Amino acid sequence: MKLNRRLFLGTGAAAAATLAAPTVFADGHSKPRVVVVGGGAGGATAARYIAKDSKGEIAVTLIEPTRMYYTCFFSNLYLGGVKEIDDLGHSYGNLAAGGVNVVHDWAVGVDRDAKTVALAGGGSVQYDKLILSPGIDFVEGAVEGWDLSAQNAMPHAYKGGSQTELLKAQIAAMPDGGTFAMVAPPNPFRCPPGPYERVSMVAHYLKSNNPTAKIIVADPKPKFSKQGLFQEGWGNHYEGMIDWIGEDFGGGNVSVDPAAMTVTIDGEVTKVDVCNVIPAMKAGRIAELAGVTDGNWATVNAADMSTKADADIYVLGDASSQGDMPKSGFSANSQAKVCANAVRGALTGSKVFPAKFSNTCWSLIDTNDGVKVGATYEATGEKISKVDGFISQTGESAELRKATYEESEGWYKGITADMFG
Repeated sequence: MKLNRRLFLGTGAAAAATLAAPTVFADGHSKPRVVVVGGGAGGATAARYIAKDSKGEIAVTLIEPTRMYYTCFFSNLYLGGVKEIDDLGHSYGNLAAGGVNVVHDWAVGVDRDAKTVALAGGGSVQYDKLILSPGIDFVEGAVEGWDLSAQNAMPHAYKGGSQTELLKAQIAAMPDGGTFAMVAPPNPFRCPPGPYERVSMVAHYLKSNNPTAKIIVADPKPKFSKQGLFQEGWGNHYEGMIDWIGEDFGGGNVSVDPAAMTVTIDGEVTKVDVCNVIPAMKAGRIAELAGVTDGNWATVNAADMSTKADADIYVLGDASSQGDMPKSGFSANSQAKVCANAVRGALTGSKVFPAKFSNTCWSLIDTNDGVKVGATYEATGEKISKVDGFISQTGESAELRKATYEESEGWYKGITADMFG
């Protein structure tokens, strides 16, 4: 028996467990049991749709450690002063009212033979189908000089909540004329336009509160999502404030010293006041513990998001390696609906519709200056394949950019209602 096919305890996750410690939740075999791990855009959506559409025929348990979920999408707008942190927080009360058994605990192991999920607080939960939507973790050693012990000095702020608040406080405390540095991640990573919207929103904040401050971006990539749109916007709104250093100029040759608050880019040492390190990413730890990852990500079948390693385990969103879709909240939500339909069909015999996916990523550059990129996708035998797409154009009118931003506001309200009820 392989090591990763039995019960494992993730010591790091176990040490972090602080919340409720329920025992066993399965109600025998009176009805099929679905367990969902991770209450974000993928997991919350899948749990809600399976519970709602099965009308009580399937017992759904959602395992999520936090009692309040803060979206990573739109968190840049909080950094820019456009949103408040409370605007990003969502509870699980409506999911529970809708028939989902919400368990606030850490999932720390999966026994695929016994079909159980172990909880840090004790006990285990049985499943017939297991859906993992754990989001991302970080690759150790990805940025020389940085590990999780340095996340308070140099926050990643790439998981919504306290890290986002910490980074906002550090930006607000920057001295006049200070320097904000970002170490951008290599591909693939959560929300491809996210780091560059963040640069825009930090610049937006500094323009009003610390106009002589500077922003340095060290990027290991030669190009990035919506590059032309962002760089046009940076020139229009923040001329001279942002210095993007891409791969061609040593942007990937980076180390940091959190104690000294320095960033070394291609041999040049710079003292900074705030350093936002966004390391290379991988699937959330529970996917690895379940033994369904291949390298850093979990490979899945496009038709239903089931894993290549185990037909009864599904992986959604950022943690999956699925093909052409970007890692985004929209993508996770779209994949969750396909997965929920397939799981319900497998357990109850209900009709399963052909998989169709869509995604749009909006980014705010400055007040009412929004841009977007998106596409539709279909399932093929090999992967989720892009069918067609669109992207905002440089030189668009102020009216169109304002309308694009307002569109993103409507989307946020819609997707969070779709996730949490």
